[in-house]
Amino acid sequence: MSEYLVLAGRSVRLTRRNTDAVIMALVLPVLLMLVFVYFFGGAIETSTGKYVTYVAPGVLILCAGYGASMTATTVSNDMTVGIIDRFRSMDTGPTAVLTGHVAASMARNLAATAAVLAVAFAIGFRPQADVVGWLAASGILLLYITTLSWLGAAAGLLARTPEAAGGFTFGMLFLPYPSSAFVPIDTMPDWLHGFADNQPVTPVIESLRGLLLDQPAGNSPWLALAWCVGLLTVTLPLCAVLFRRRTG
Repeated sequence: MSEYLVLAGRSVRLTRRNTDAVIMALVLPVLLMLVFVYFFGGAIETSTGKYVTYVAPGVLILCAGYGASMTATTVSNDMTVGIIDRFRSMDTGPTAVLTGHVAASMARNLAATAAVLAVAFAIGFRPQADVVGWLAASGILLLYITTLSWLGAAAGLLARTPEAAGGFTFGMLFLPYPSSAFVPIDTMPDWLHGFADNQPVTPVIESLRGLLLDQPAGNSPWLALAWCVGLLTVTLPLCAVLFRRRTG
């Protein structure tokens, strides 16, 4: 357990030193929410009344994507600068190394989530959830953040350079847009409905929206859990295989 804590602390310290990336991870989701609410919100009709109430859960999902992209670059950087050889000489396993990066990613994401929620409350976001709703929404969001963080770690292991790792995470950043994050799916072209309805981001967003606004969420929470658990089931052993191949 001590090696996990040490490497998690190392990853958090690396995050603090990468000031530009931290600012982007914290500020960019907030700026995007302000852009959507004040530039486009007046032209978008939703069932939630104020557009900020509709869009806030989607922006929370965007935070996870930016955090995961930073995880990919930090993992890739570790794989290219030789620090992994030093860790292996100290009999440090791949699980501890990668878990440290994931822990730092979760810390970044929680900070970004807090910033987004604070700004959302300031501009009119008023969730109606009770304690159980908040706990359920927080659990789903935390599981989604964990899933994306491990996907980011896998991308960092696949990429040969930190720059390429950032490119691999484009899909994580793009997926919220063809979903129900910013506009209702039924306003999209018919040919896009199938993808928007059946990709992992949509049930996560619909779960957060339903739970936080105390509205029926249908089977979205179960679909969100299924997507996250399924992706983790594939990604965790994939990370182990990729790490062994990279370190030979």
